[in-house]
Amino acid sequence: MYKFRSMVQEAEELLPCLVNLGALSEPVYKLEDDPRVTRVGGLLRRTSVDELPQLFNVLKGDMSIVGPRPLLMKYMDRYTMEQMRRHDVNPGITGWAQVNGLRGDSSIRQRVAHDLYYIENWSIGLDIKILWRTLRIAFHEARA
Repeated sequence: MYKFRSMVQEAEELLPCLVNLGALSEPVYKLEDDPRVTRVGGLLRRTSVDELPQLFNVLKGDMSIVGPRPLLMKYMDRYTMEQMRRHDVNPGITGWAQVNGLRGDSSIRQRVAHDLYYIENWSIGLDIKILWRTLRIAFHEARA
């Protein structure tokens, strides 16, 4: 996945000092005020501009505009079979979970439930609804 860099270059090396990955109950984490995020990176993330390079992934066919957000592949061995169902479709830049308030600070169980709802109820209408909500959220966050 293409993204703008929003963290310091040595972010992966610093992670074990900030999170005990082995002690996590699920293969996701979100750090409040992550010290690895740069000042410009914080702005890119708040406005979701860091996601724009993923349009190249869409053009390549690796991603869709709408779909479940991709999970980190390095934790794949910790995913349950239910969580793996998210990989039945291409990942998306935006998705049902994101427009329903479930971003990085939600549990994987909550996000998977929303992602499975999307997969099982997919329609052009649902994609349009998600895109509309995404634009409203991005516009609102950019103004905040």
